[in-house]
Amino acid sequence: MSAPDIHKLFDMTGRVVLVTGGSRGLGMAMGRGFAAAGATVVLSSRKLEACEESAAAIRADGGDACAIACHMGETAQVRALVDETVARFGRLDVLVNNAANPLRFGIGDATETAWDKSHDVNLRGPLFLMQAALPYLRESPSATNPATGGASIINVLSVGGFYGTPGQIAYGSAKAALWHLTRSAAKEFAPYRIRVNAIAPGPFGTHMVTSGGPEFMERTAAITAQKRLADPDEIIGPALLLASDAGSFVTGSCITVDGGSLA
Repeated sequence: MSAPDIHKLFDMTGRVVLVTGGSRGLGMAMGRGFAAAGATVVLSSRKLEACEESAAAIRADGGDACAIACHMGETAQVRALVDETVARFGRLDVLVNNAANPLRFGIGDATETAWDKSHDVNLRGPLFLMQAALPYLRESPSATNPATGGASIINVLSVGGFYGTPGQIAYGSAKAALWHLTRSAAKEFAPYRIRVNAIAPGPFGTHMVTSGGPEFMERTAAITAQKRLADPDEIIGPALLLASDAGSFVTGSCITVDGGSLA
């Protein structure tokens, strides 16, 4: 392949990408990466103002982005998010399920309310967002044009979904279930040329980790082989691989971006 052919693999010009949890952290970083590759990016979260600020930052850098509010725990809002995205742009090519609710509690202090609140956002929301997006992803020019790698869904997991997580049983179990859902959807959606993959981040320097304070950050970094927290921009490469034609033969897979936490 020539150099232009290689660059074209990662080119997302003309594609519409929907990123949940897009107001900050990994969602915002992925949104910047997709926009820099040429995509139109829709950033979504519960807080519209925060998403609008992030979308404005992307536009200031020359990208194309907008904001749409959505609470992933409310199924009606999840469906409306997809409908509004397609109403604005006429298509949907890539869906990134990144929004999460990291409620902390263990088995001894679990309540039905807390369990449901966590799983509603971390598992039920992504399921029904994929369901709502499916008809539009099937019609995506990326899926209907055999010269491309197809449409794409990326579910953001956590390395905590692969081992025991005392104190975060709902979050960890939901991410583990989302991994099963990812593999099941990959097989179900393959006939429509929709690829479904996952990214499992380890410790990143995002609010979810930094809010725990310096001691927590130090302990978290220590579990990685590289002994550091990742910069949020380090999620962009794996996300671009799975969203673009560069990942045309990758589906039902999970990329662990964890500095060797699971090594």
